[in-house]
Amino acid sequence: RAARVPDAVLRRQLDEWPQLCAAVEAEPFEAVHRVVEAAELADAADQNRRGRSDDGVALVSPALTTRHPVSSPTPAEIAPRGAPREGSALRFGLQLPRFAWPGGAAELGERLRSIARLAEAVGFDTIWVMDHFRQIPQIGPAWEDMPESWTTLAHLAACTERVRLGTLVSGITHRNVAHLGKIVATLDVLSGGRVECGIGLGWFAEEHRAYGWELPSRAERYELLADALELLPRMWGPGAKPFHGRRIHVPDTSCYPRPLQAHVPILVGGSGEQRTLRLVAQYADACNLFGEPDVVTHKVAVLRDHCSHVGRDPADVSVSHLGTVLVGRDVAHVAALVERTRPPRSSAERHARAVHAGTVEQHVARVERYVAAGVDHVVVSLPDVAEPGALERYGEVIAACRR
Repeated sequence: RAARVPDAVLRRQLDEWPQLCAAVEAEPFEAVHRVVEAAELADAADQNRRGRSDDGVALVSPALTTRHPVSSPTPAEIAPRGAPREGSALRFGLQLPRFAWPGGAAELGERLRSIARLAEAVGFDTIWVMDHFRQIPQIGPAWEDMPESWTTLAHLAACTERVRLGTLVSGITHRNVAHLGKIVATLDVLSGGRVECGIGLGWFAEEHRAYGWELPSRAERYELLADALELLPRMWGPGAKPFHGRRIHVPDTSCYPRPLQAHVPILVGGSGEQRTLRLVAQYADACNLFGEPDVVTHKVAVLRDHCSHVGRDPADVSVSHLGTVLVGRDVAHVAALVERTRPPRSSAERHARAVHAGTVEQHVARVERYVAAGVDHVVVSLPDVAEPGALERYGEVIAACRR
């Protein structure tokens, strides 16, 4: 190819090679043909650095054949890849909260495809979108383009092969919760088992008013959230028994096709110490936190206390952190990016703080501080995500953190 393959992409491919081999072996092929055995591969790699083998011949060994019985995997055999496990590797996610890109709606589909594929190539493990129906005031004006979240994720599922997909987060007031369970199950099937279900209380009153939805009291929404955390796994499991919760009543919980994952991970957004994190400890697989490392350290300690009280291993709950970041090659490049991306009424200094502007090395150090605070899933929003080089630079951060 004319353009050089980014180092981060190549390192990622090499790191994934053993897992890819194991995955191929597990597939129900009648035969798997090996071109190079593992021991030969190490020799070949050393020889390839010199260009050719010692005797000048091409580095291809005779094919070997391994026989496997032909069988189709059941849904239970598909690993819940998003479920956190003790000692699991650090994951990186990309959030897409804004779609105000050049070309507008006419080019939105193609831009999303390009961004998702590149994000996958540079090492991101997950891609997330907000579940809002109009832009929130913290990010932009209400008339900005805001595609519907789960439809957008379906588009991204068709564009990608490996990254997991989810919402940060779906408000439990936005849809009938049983219907949400059906949406999630369908996308899990169509994506090959790559969905993570993010849910939260819902909060945007103006959005609810605009669409004619009721926004119940906070106490009522907590009851809805607790019901949703119990109902969704039932929708995705065997049987069709009715569900009667505090606020939700579903006469028939059948949902076909069921998700491919044996367990669809549920993430709860929010960091309320008395109720939200207690619900996470009781029912969820993950929580998403905001704030600086000292804030996250405290929230993780609270979560662990809740886990202890309900008899759950804290290692079973993944902790993600969402933040906006701007990554430059060096100090001068960082300053240029800050100036190019800052809002008209914001000073360069204020904007730099808001987007945590820094070099690759500074962001690697930032990730390390969050890992020390208890985070195992770093999710970032890149203000310049649609610009050339932005994803590749964060890919360098990912690669450095995984060395």
